[in-house]
Parts: sequence; C-alpha cells; structure tokens
Amino acid sequence: MADVLSQSQIDELLRSMQGGGGDEAPAETKEKEPVKEKVAEETKYNKYDFYSPRKFTKEKMKMLTNAFENYARILTSQVNGIFRAMTDMTVLEVQEKRYYEYVNALHENDDVALIEVSTQDGVKNNISLLMHVTPGLILTLISHMLGGGDRVVQEDSGYRLSDVERALYQRVIQYFVQALTDGFSNYIQLNFRLSRVEENPSMLQEVGLDEAVAIIHLNVDVAGLATEKVKICIPGTLLEFIFSLIDSRKRIAKGFSYQDNRDVILDNIRYSKLPVTAQLAKVQLNLNDIYHLQVGDIIDLNKLENSSVNLYVGRQPWFTGRMGVSKKNLAVQIEGLVGQSAKEEDQEEKVRAPAG
Repeated sequence: MADVLSQSQIDELLRSMQGGGGDEAPAETKEKEPVKEKVAEETKYNKYDFYSPRKFTKEKMKMLTNAFENYARILTSQVNGIFRAMTDMTVLEVQEKRYYEYVNALHENDDVALIEVSTQDGVKNNISLLMHVTPGLILTLISHMLGGGDRVVQEDSGYRLSDVERALYQRVIQYFVQALTDGFSNYIQLNFRLSRVEENPSMLQEVGLDEAVAIIHLNVDVAGLATEKVKICIPGTLLEFIFSLIDSRKRIAKGFSYQDNRDVILDNIRYSKLPVTAQLAKVQLNLNDIYHLQVGDIIDLNKLENSSVNLYVGRQPWFTGRMGVSKKNLAVQIEGLVGQSAKEEDQEEKVRAPAG
C-alpha cells in the first residue's frame, strides 16, 4: 500500500526543489565568506624589498620624525610672523628610500638648496642636506615680502625662477634653514648654513643614486587656498653622523662625563668678571636745575666727608667702605659686608638692655 503524503510534506518538497537543494546551498555560501575576508586581510601587508634593506631602525626614524614635527611647528610660526602669511605646515611622511627616488621626483627647472651641517664645536660633515620648496610657496612669500597683499600665487612645479626671484629665493630659504637648528634642539645642537642653490638637481653628484637617504615631505596649507610641499633629503652618511652625536650625548647625560666637572665649573665661576661700582650718595634734581649746571657748581649730597660708601657688585650692594687714595688713584677701603654693621649694633643694644 502506497504512503500518502500530507499537505505539509508536499509544501516542504516544493520549497526544496525551488531553492536548488534546500539547506545545503546556504551552508556553502557561509563557508566561502570567511575565505574572502582572509584574502582581503593578506593584501594589507606592506611588501619589503630585500634587495634594498633598511639601514636605520624604527626608533631612529621615529626620532627623526619628532625632530621634523618640531621643525614644522617652529617654521609655521616664523613664516606667519615674518611674512604675514597664513600657513600650516605638517609632516606628511618620513621614510628611508634611495637617493634616485628623491631626484626622479624633481624637474629640471627646480631649485634645490644645499645646506651644510656642523656642530657647535665646528665639526662639519662633508655631505650636505638637500631642501626643495615648491615655486608656489616661494612666490607667495616673496609677494607678501614685497607688499603684494594676501593673494596666493599658484605655479606649476616646472616653473623657472627669474634672476631677481632667485635672489629673493635665497633670502626666503634662509628662514627655512635657520629653523632647522631649533627643530633639532631637543636632541642635539647643530648649525645649519645655506651653502648654495643648485638650479639643475639632476646634475648633483654628491650622493650616489643607490645610497640610502631619509626623505621628509612637509605639507604646507596656504590660507586654505593652495597646497604646497617642502621636500627634504638627508643622505645616509649625514644621518649616521647626526645619530652618532645624539648617542654620544645620551651617554654623557647618564653621568659618564659629569663626575669630575665640579672643579672646572667652580674655576669658571671663580675667574668670571663682574663690574664693581662705588656709590657715594643719591640726590634728586629737577630737570631745570640740571639744565643750568655749569663748571664749578657744587651739588650737596647731604652726606659727611668721612662717611662710608656702598660698593655694588653688578646691581646688588655687597660691601661698605671709605674713600681714599692709593698710588695717586682714588680707591675704596672695604670695611665690611652690607648689613653686617646693623646686625652688630642690634646685638650690642640687646646686651646693654636691662634684663626683665
């Protein structure tokens, strides 16, 4: 006898036939979704080029980033104050790359400033720091410097500066160079000096094309109307020179060189020169009386002839003394410290006072 299907069983068979296999298809789709997510996560990893390994650690590059973030803040305030321009400079990136990547991004007409780096002791590195400022920012600052108003000049990166503009360019770039000293001041005291301006950066041969360099990109927002760039390149040998100086300063800060400096500091203080002046008295005159003073007039100081005078070291009274002559020169004989005689008189009065 054949089985009779109920209406609910018939509806279930129809739904499974229309859905293409019932519950099995959704299970397959659920299994495939996590695979797609894993593939998407794998594409987020940055590729590392083993043919050009990194020369500097992340800690060194972070230190360099902090120095240039400080430099961007200082340069923004100086540019806004000196040129009366509304700019906002921020650090876009600080990366270790090859020198040819920096040169290939420049045009033949771009001007690149070569900056010498030296220490406070005069130790100079032979490799220069390179700085390129886009023409739009330079022309805008030149316009503000010459009283051109608040307009923003926008020029292409291949713009060629004229002879007059190039002379003003060196004047403007000096402010960018001087701010570098303050930018690195938290780590080390360095002197930066503009050496020259190279008109064709492709002809520079001071650095090898494959040498590791640090490239710093600064974004400059000019009054919200234009966006300019400042591109700085620090060669690897110069970076090693800077980092070695910073490391040596850190070792000194830990106490390796301060243990025997006490006598040196005291000797410097002991032989320092201070101005010493003698004050006879104070008198106040009207401007009319001073105007009518003549040779031979006498000014009454309201002080006895043999009274003591005060000796000032700098602007502070230190000693009391009496005027006299020594080897035909006016001199002051020191009698005591200021305030010492007053203390002695107070002690004598306390002794003489009756008890009770």
